[in-house]
Amino acid sequence: MATVDYFERKLDDKRRLTIPAEIRDEFASGVVVTRGFKKYLHLYSKTVWDELVEPKLKGDVLSEETADLNVQFRRGKSDSAIDGKQGRIALEQHLLEYAGIKRSVVATRAGAYWRLEAGE
Repeated sequence: MATVDYFERKLDDKRRLTIPAEIRDEFASGVVVTRGFKKYLHLYSKTVWDELVEPKLKGDVLSEETADLNVQFRRGKSDSAIDGKQGRIALEQHLLEYAGIKRSVVATRAGAYWRLEAGE
């Protein structure tokens, strides 16, 4: 089976994004959506968030860099489960506005997570 590293979808009227069937197992542990480094979103499996991101956010309590990362990734952070029947996740309106996503979403794998950007 081919690896899925990119997909495009349109959000439904309830701001839900359908995850391709080929990668749904990746999100069996749950989904975390945060602001990205720029005007896009990051989509993590809950496992990746807990094992790879959380430890990085626990740096030195007096580090400005650690504080900035926590603000960046925790502001507006959304945790949810994937809809097992349809394979959908709901995206919060404030996150969509941050990324300029209206209806069309382009998702690209960026290593252990996905970048969600506005499509055309």
